[in-house]
Amino acid sequence: MVKTIKAKLKFLQHHDIVDFNSIGLKEGIWLLAIPMILELILESVFSLVDLYFVGHLPDSHLAIQIIGFTESINTIIYSIAVGFSVAVTALISISIGEKKIEKTGKIIMQALIISCLLSLIISILGYFYAIDIFASLNVSQKAIAYGISYPKIIFSNSIFILLLFLINGIFRGIGNPLLAMKSLWIANGFNLILCPLLINGWGIFPAMGIEGAAWATVSGRAIGVFYQLYSIFRIRKSIGFQKNGIQFHYPIIRSITSIAIPGILQYVLASLSWIYLAQLIAKSGGEYGSAGFQIAVRVMMFFILPIWGLSNAVATLTGQYLGAQHSIRVKVLTKIVLKYTIILCLGITLINIFFAEGISLFFTNDIQTIAQAKESMKIISLGYISYGISMILNNLFNGAGNTKIPTIVNFIGFWIFQIPLAYYLIDIQKSNYFYVIGLIPITETILCLLYSALWKNLANSITTQD
Repeated sequence: MVKTIKAKLKFLQHHDIVDFNSIGLKEGIWLLAIPMILELILESVFSLVDLYFVGHLPDSHLAIQIIGFTESINTIIYSIAVGFSVAVTALISISIGEKKIEKTGKIIMQALIISCLLSLIISILGYFYAIDIFASLNVSQKAIAYGISYPKIIFSNSIFILLLFLINGIFRGIGNPLLAMKSLWIANGFNLILCPLLINGWGIFPAMGIEGAAWATVSGRAIGVFYQLYSIFRIRKSIGFQKNGIQFHYPIIRSITSIAIPGILQYVLASLSWIYLAQLIAKSGGEYGSAGFQIAVRVMMFFILPIWGLSNAVATLTGQYLGAQHSIRVKVLTKIVLKYTIILCLGITLINIFFAEGISLFFTNDIQTIAQAKESMKIISLGYISYGISMILNNLFNGAGNTKIPTIVNFIGFWIFQIPLAYYLIDIQKSNYFYVIGLIPITETILCLLYSALWKNLANSITTQD
């Protein structure tokens, strides 16, 4: 197994661009999936590092609440970044399939320009309205006073979030996920080193507490982005990228935004739903219930991100296959990847059910928080298989450049079903907040069924066109 992984990574290391139409289907899946899964395994560690170190500070339940809500709000920024990344990956992979390298370079430049402009707006709004945002989400005044500097630092440096996601989308689109993997490994490696140094202090580093966690995260991401930019300039001839081509190409911008806007919306709809659930749980469960839920959500992200890596591989392959008019391969691809996903998610579910308490103990020594986190994890884990299937089918649509269907599905699942019912349970019925957490696996099952039905129709239509 180790030899196989090394062989795949070595192949990618010697190719700036990979056209997967000239490679066997299973070979293509693993060439893309291995570095993407490895990339997001470490990204999932990234999402837990801050939580681990601040979870052992005094008043850890306040620190966990602040970091958890910052990540919840950050999901909106992630949604924007991922939405653009999905659009750029789809357009680039299709242009690679069509053998249009010059077009690839223009897409990359326009995407970078748009991301830089967007990040400026997000940074200004995030920094100046951080307190108002947290207060509106029922975060306690005690927690806000304790750690509001953390979200201010994170939000004001959002350019590194947008570029990290976007450029990795570029690398995936050209069929070189190894560069994306290296970028995140570098970013996460520095975060792992800097977190304990800046939080607890050591030698020349002062103990900065929760503020140190923010600076460690920002510094890690910034270093990762600098490596990405270096990589783009190193392979610029292979991808048609011209450093002196900084000008607007409105037809390409329209192509990007026409895919990106529904793509962003599909993730924003899901992100706002998670934020709303977190607000209701903070209102109903108090500081300890909120902290426990935030731990459960971060653990979920840790386990599900490798599946996202597999789904990213699917998106790239779908785009390249459709660009080369090999749509029958997409149908076969779906069956193979869904089988892998179900097996992985079943294993993850069992781990969460049987080891929930041990996992919770790893993040905090607060007994009340552990009790809430343990129960939240067990409930959420019931939806892992549905969540994994939905993620794969979602990215099949995205890879085909059809971001509207996932947007509609997410609107139905989250905004027609989950949010109204959560509001009814907490604000009308005054139910225990664990009932709201129970809506998470139920909603994911509904999304899974919708995606399955819609994908079956689309798969039949595109293979008929062949």
